[in-house]
Amino acid sequence: MKIAIVHEWFVSHAGSEKVVEQILKVFPEADLFAVIDFLPEDKRDFILNKSVNTTFIQKLPFAKKKYRNYLPLMPFAIEQLDLSDYDIIFSSSHAVAKGVITGPDQLHISYVHSPIRYAWDLQNQYLKESGLTRGFKSFLVRLILHNIRIWDVRTANGVDYFIANSNFIKRRIWKVYRRKAEVIYPPVDVNNFKYQKKKSDYYLTASRMVPYKKIDVIVDAFTNMPDKKLVVIGDGPDFNKIKKKAGNYSNIQLLGYQSFDVLREYMANARAFVFAAEEDFGIIPVEAQACGTPVIAYGKGGALETVRSNNIEEPTGLFFNQQTVESITKAIEDFEENIDVYLPEYCRKNAMKFSETIFRKKIKTYVDMCYKEKEMLSNH
Repeated sequence: MKIAIVHEWFVSHAGSEKVVEQILKVFPEADLFAVIDFLPEDKRDFILNKSVNTTFIQKLPFAKKKYRNYLPLMPFAIEQLDLSDYDIIFSSSHAVAKGVITGPDQLHISYVHSPIRYAWDLQNQYLKESGLTRGFKSFLVRLILHNIRIWDVRTANGVDYFIANSNFIKRRIWKVYRRKAEVIYPPVDVNNFKYQKKKSDYYLTASRMVPYKKIDVIVDAFTNMPDKKLVVIGDGPDFNKIKKKAGNYSNIQLLGYQSFDVLREYMANARAFVFAAEEDFGIIPVEAQACGTPVIAYGKGGALETVRSNNIEEPTGLFFNQQTVESITKAIEDFEENIDVYLPEYCRKNAMKFSETIFRKKIKTYVDMCYKEKEMLSNH
């Protein structure tokens, strides 16, 4: 069987690329396709140093740095990829990858990280954050997103089977495409995190500093709790704003960007990890639990599926209901009162459910099942 894996773009080795990496371990003979590929030569091991078949956007001016600006052209571009020689097409999609054109005898399985967030339920948030709420430019962007929505729904018909990366995304897929999806959680390299029982006296948060991650709200909460230490790792557009907030408080330490080894060390020693974003899945709370570190998380999105709350057996953390200073402060007080129930071994055990090995096994089983089902339908 000839297999093709289609991904949006190869520019880094982040969450969605780690999914592709593990799918490639299941199907090492597969060929790769993407809108663009600008991975440096020394960072291509995870795709087995394979060459990637790309679209015309690869050759457009400034595509390497400004590829996102070509979003209006991407639906058209992805449709130009010729996949007619392949038996199985596996798309890894958070924007346009699922829109490839396939024939009636080909099996197309799409692993959806999310339907295009900024075109659907997060459109207004995206427009606000980009300063595009009014004026002609806003009108133009809204029109482009409108057309992308129409295309996105139409191309869902070209997918035979959907996989969602969480129940949260499964509900989004149903809402947007009215299609059912199998849930297979993304792979987390849990064995790469040091399990540690003994903890220090600080709380940790780590993330790219962009508005929806709500790092500023976490910092504000700790300015009200001078007796509790917070370590913040990460950089990004909001870094200076957050630095200003934290500046006068000796209990808050901003470390900026740190290497993976440093982050892992802080994670293993933290009293708890604080997570305030609404994520589709959210890998970092699982990584924290792999270290034996409990998680205090915003109770929406993927965190509800990766953290075991304190009202069930073997709890690994607890949730706060609003992305506010008051809600986070109360959650930390509750955590301190019941700290003995969040055992490091519970955290580690829960994290192991999201291992790369389990992901590969589930993907292989699901693809085999889909292929058999498609064969049976073809013979009738």
